[in-house]
Amino acid sequence: MKDHSGGQDSNEVLVVDSNYTRGHSFLAVLGFIKVEATLITPEQLPDIPRRELFDYLAIFSIGGDDISKFFLERNKEDKCQYPVILLADKSESSALEIVVELPFVSGLCFQSDYYSLSQVLDQARKHNKRERRMQNRECQPLIGNSNAIERINLMIDQVSDTNASVLILGDSGTGKEVIARNIHAQSTRSKKPFIPINCGAIPADLLESELFGHEKGAFTGAISSRQGRFELAEGGVLFLDEIGDMPLPMQVKLLRVLQERSYEKVGSNKSIKTDVRVIAATHRRLEELITEGKFREDLFYRLNVFPIEVSPLRERQSDIPLLIHEMIARIERENRGSVRLSKKAISMLQQYTWPGNVRELANLIERLAILFPHGVVDSKDLPEKYQSEATIEVFESTGNETGLSVADPDPSELPDDGIDMKKYLTDIEISLIEQALSKTNNVVARAATMLNMRRTTLVEKMRKYEIERSE
Repeated sequence: MKDHSGGQDSNEVLVVDSNYTRGHSFLAVLGFIKVEATLITPEQLPDIPRRELFDYLAIFSIGGDDISKFFLERNKEDKCQYPVILLADKSESSALEIVVELPFVSGLCFQSDYYSLSQVLDQARKHNKRERRMQNRECQPLIGNSNAIERINLMIDQVSDTNASVLILGDSGTGKEVIARNIHAQSTRSKKPFIPINCGAIPADLLESELFGHEKGAFTGAISSRQGRFELAEGGVLFLDEIGDMPLPMQVKLLRVLQERSYEKVGSNKSIKTDVRVIAATHRRLEELITEGKFREDLFYRLNVFPIEVSPLRERQSDIPLLIHEMIARIERENRGSVRLSKKAISMLQQYTWPGNVRELANLIERLAILFPHGVVDSKDLPEKYQSEATIEVFESTGNETGLSVADPDPSELPDDGIDMKKYLTDIEISLIEQALSKTNNVVARAATMLNMRRTTLVEKMRKYEIERSE
């Protein structure tokens, strides 16, 4: 049975059955599909703390016992935070028709095929992830409806319940720590600590002590022993931000910890076992640092088990209105005022290049809430740089032909009837992508290099414009 003292094992399913033989038979079925499970009797159920069972996918056999019914009623009172699966023999299957009316409850016969059982377990796991995310108040959801955000949300779902190391790549201010916290919130480690550390903000001679801790007298100034970040994160997640700035000597020591799952405090020769999931992030291109001899290749492959690349804000402009709405709502929730932006102001902000990404947008919205408390901000009210660097407001298409061709990207003069600037620039972008693909024999990576953009960004644009590689 699960250790309720705070430890965590690999079991994810709790089987409750008063029939010992039948319960063990079902454990064997679960074992066949690689699912770890624990068997208890209904009498043991009240011993499990009220808020702890949702770590499990609870499976009950139908036998009419009052304790199982008591749990179902308690679960209903708790708004069904625990996913429950009810099992019955074929002769008792009629009972399933009654209980499956309860929310978040599924019914199965003991004789169900492996596929049906796997499907129900997957549904229960998804319910658990939603509950973990909702219970973790520190977790901010990823805001946006672009393909890039949808892809990242899918990757978070795929990796969160594993123990794989994750490497998050992206420019500064794109929300890499938000992604790491979402992975933690949806994982089975969600009740354990999430400990962040910025590897580039701590002097090299102090980083080892910050990570692993030190004993009293280990160095000048060490007047007492101290816990390191690995010890503080035990059972949970250690988030290593800006891993690309970590000095080479520390990279060697970190690699040893990841390989051996143990470390030593500074000033001690005692090995300490650790159970910590590592999520790393960087805005730097680690492959280039490896070539320059500034980052260890073996550490890169140890961290890069599951890479997640975050697109800069300028490449997902469709997310900006949603981000602005959420940022204003957050300011209102924290009683720091309010503000509204006109459609023209939002359109202008969508044309800005956002070198500071989401962090810069959040700072701007907070500044506008101070300058225009509970007011409406128009495009002319925006700070000058957001107006001067905006290419142009999005014009309404009149349906008239401009007479300009993509082959002439720098017209000598503007036609009297004007142009559709957005369509004109889009046509130029499509033309350049098609030319780059043609010149590189449809090798996307080489085409991306010619266009000075990331490969994933080029793939997103090809999908957006429905550009296919010609054979």
